[in-house]
Amino acid sequence: MQFGRYYEEFEVGAVYKHWPGKTVTEYDDHLFCLLTMNHHPLHMDAHYAAETTDFGKNVVVGNYVYSLLLGMSVPDVSGKAIANLEVESLRHVKPTFHGDTIYGETEVLDKTPSKSKDDRGVVYVETRGYKQDGTVVCVFRRKVMVPKRSYGEARGGEQPGRPEPKE
Repeated sequence: MQFGRYYEEFEVGAVYKHWPGKTVTEYDDHLFCLLTMNHHPLHMDAHYAAETTDFGKNVVVGNYVYSLLLGMSVPDVSGKAIANLEVESLRHVKPTFHGDTIYGETEVLDKTPSKSKDDRGVVYVETRGYKQDGTVVCVFRRKVMVPKRSYGEARGGEQPGRPEPKE
């Protein structure tokens, strides 16, 4: 199975639909909040959310939704990346709640060969995340430095660093 793409394999306008989706549980949300020290009651306190917010229930922390979508995109976009260069924009469009299932897709907006090294280039992409009903919840754009095929072949091909079993 392919993991990431070489520069030559990206085409402007291509859309990669990431699979599978992920149903967000209360545990996922709370663990992420605790790990990142985001203790805002909107995410952690059901009573607070029910009594004081327009949503009436906990909202999944946005950085978890972003991280989830970024991870979903790795096999299709950045699995061979040399570097993630920048996140140009990040928009949380609508809320995500416990029990929602997140799906993602990434569109290639542009690609530019490196000016300093001929074995790589920069791919500019937009990733969109949406819920089970199609509601878009998160959109971000980023630039990823990816190798050309020559870079990969010089470093071991499709599975660089993979050892062979010893008898």
